[in-house]
Amino acid sequence: GSPVENVDTVIHCAARVHVMQDEAADPLAEFRKINVDATLELARSAVAAGARRFIFISSIKVNGESTPAGRPFTADDLPQAADPYALSKLEAEQGLRALARETGLEIVIVRAPLVYGPGVKGNFRSMMDWLMRGIPLPLGAVENKRSLVALDNLVDLLCTCIDHPAAAGETLLASDGEDLATPDLLRRLGAALDTPVRLLPVPGGQLEFLARMLGKRAAFDRLCGSLQVDIGKTRSLLSWAPPVGVDDALRATAADYIRRRQV
Repeated sequence: GSPVENVDTVIHCAARVHVMQDEAADPLAEFRKINVDATLELARSAVAAGARRFIFISSIKVNGESTPAGRPFTADDLPQAADPYALSKLEAEQGLRALARETGLEIVIVRAPLVYGPGVKGNFRSMMDWLMRGIPLPLGAVENKRSLVALDNLVDLLCTCIDHPAAAGETLLASDGEDLATPDLLRRLGAALDTPVRLLPVPGGQLEFLARMLGKRAAFDRLCGSLQVDIGKTRSLLSWAPPVGVDDALRATAADYIRRRQV
């Protein structure tokens, strides 16, 4: 039978995400298989089964890789997808909108920045590893702003999107509603982990040069660049506000991380 029998709303989270050492001969084709073709197949199954609404978790990378200081991304910006992952998410959005026009399926697109919470992996967990090892980090002089979204806030937004009439047909951005500079994030994460934070104020130009020399330009951009998200449309359209504050979310993330280390 169909995977979506007797279902009114589908929330689609599955995706092929960033592959650090991508061995695929054609990475875009691999991303398209999962992120475009499988998404549209699921959406067509949803239509056939009589589902009313399809909520698609997309990525803020559809908007672009970074923002100039004080100019956050908005939901209605022209997309600037740059890598195969972001392109596949954009193509899925476009395919879903076309399907909505054909069939009347209500599409809700939610673009999320980095999602953190209990069980977080990737760069966020690496930051916790660095802090727990007491490694001095050369990030004290970084003056950027990044939007993140706690898992609990994202789930709350998705629950709101299930039956809010105004969500139908919309593209919405998600975040915690508080943007952090990397040094601020590290200090607050250190407080949540109850560990001292050692930040060295290395000037940005020197840091960028060092990152280039070490072949770590992408990591430098993620740690030192800005990526801000304006959730004004999400707030006003859905009368929604992120229910969990950043420090509470960091404490929950840190507590889970410490529990896992002790096992």
